[in-house]
Amino acid sequence: MARPPDPQLTQRELDVMHVYWRHGDLTAQEARDLLAKAGTDLAYVTVANLVRILVEKDCLAATTDERPFRYRSRRSFDEISQSLVGDLLKRVFQGSREQLLVQLLGQKRLTSRERAVLEDILKEDGP
Repeated sequence: MARPPDPQLTQRELDVMHVYWRHGDLTAQEARDLLAKAGTDLAYVTVANLVRILVEKDCLAATTDERPFRYRSRRSFDEISQSLVGDLLKRVFQGSREQLLVQLLGQKRLTSRERAVLEDILKEDGP
């Protein structure tokens, strides 16, 4: 019996999704060309398989019925990134946001821009 597809995305799948998030509707060939231009030179068959897997995971959807098929993102960057961070929080930090924050913020000093974003977030949670 085949194992069901993992709902989480692999690094290669995320690479493909970033192309669709940045550029919108694309064929698998166009996505492959954009990946190659950005330094990730994969064979067309590899990208086409990744697109197929992303369709099965409901991350991409075909926008045409004619070949070459065009695809668009069905799930936003925010939706997928929240899912990945939530999974990391649950699996690695056993649900402790405090431990995640300590690990994340303890790695290196925040830039002034990062500090300003964090302060804005904290202000939003205030009274």
